[in-house]
Amino acid sequence: MAHDRIAERFDIQIVHDKFCAAVHEDDDVHLESYLQSFEELNKFFTLIGSVFGFVSKDLGAKMDTLNELLNHPEKSENFMTVKKMIEFEKDNGFLNKKGYTSGSRTLLRLHRGLDFIQLFLKKLGELKEEESTSFACREAYDHTLAKHHSFVIRNGAKIAIYTLPTKEILLQRVCVTQKISKKQWICCLKTRGNVDSIY
Repeated sequence: MAHDRIAERFDIQIVHDKFCAAVHEDDDVHLESYLQSFEELNKFFTLIGSVFGFVSKDLGAKMDTLNELLNHPEKSENFMTVKKMIEFEKDNGFLNKKGYTSGSRTLLRLHRGLDFIQLFLKKLGELKEEESTSFACREAYDHTLAKHHSFVIRNGAKIAIYTLPTKEILLQRVCVTQKISKKQWICCLKTRGNVDSIY
């Protein structure tokens, strides 16, 4: 479950490998591998500190929901890929069914965390080692997660963001490696692009 996850250091190579493994027939995505990549991405939020602890818990809960659907004893075959999941829920009227947590909608919300990490890491790459990461984080947050958070959460997050350290210290704390290659992100973006096109 989400609260049982223990955060080790974030490894972009694992994200890359799982995203690449998730690509299915060029226009679909294996849900299991895709969720495994999010398990690694979620470490990023946990390791940043209390600033995004609430985001980490929220993402963890969404991953638990999708994993339950993926491992359902009677319906699991309908959730093997993103395309199958959407078609199954659409054909059976589950997308807006009261009392049913839609996997398709849950996955869409899960992407908000990915959007933030992509933009934040991109902005981190533009910083010098000794520069503070707070402004880069604030910009990334404002353009992604803030759009979906309440006024109280936004204010709390923005105050906490100012406590973030320099780029060098943050990457030492969070990442297995401080170098994130263009090749690693290309596969991640391709997989994300497949999901976006399906939706």
